[in-house]
Amino acid sequence: MNRIILSIFAVTVCFAVGHTLECYKCDFGLWDLCYTTKTTCSNGESCFSGKGEAAGFIKIGKKGCMPRAKCNMTENVNWPKDSNSSVYSITNTCCDTDLCNAASGLPRVGTLPLALATLLTVITARAMV
Repeated sequence: MNRIILSIFAVTVCFAVGHTLECYKCDFGLWDLCYTTKTTCSNGESCFSGKGEAAGFIKIGKKGCMPRAKCNMTENVNWPKDSNSSVYSITNTCCDTDLCNAASGLPRVGTLPLALATLLTVITARAMV
């Protein structure tokens, strides 16, 4: 009986130690456009999703893995490195489940704007013919 319990414990430890976190990765994106791939994090890392602004109005984003110690912080990137002029600022938010840093869903569109857009398209198409 002890052998069975010990075997179950050993298998559980192997799965717990061997489990790696899978995240979406995007090196740099503008507005909501970001080419994402999947990546596997190293031990001690979490998935993150970063959102920020460059030049005060350009929305930027990043995704990937980062050390847990750097999670939920705002990072200012300067150019050149030793100057005080900030190129952009980005806030990184972390999560700890597989693929948890996915993009948010598409915004919901009401029925009325969709119907008006369809009607306008039909009218425009008939006027062109």
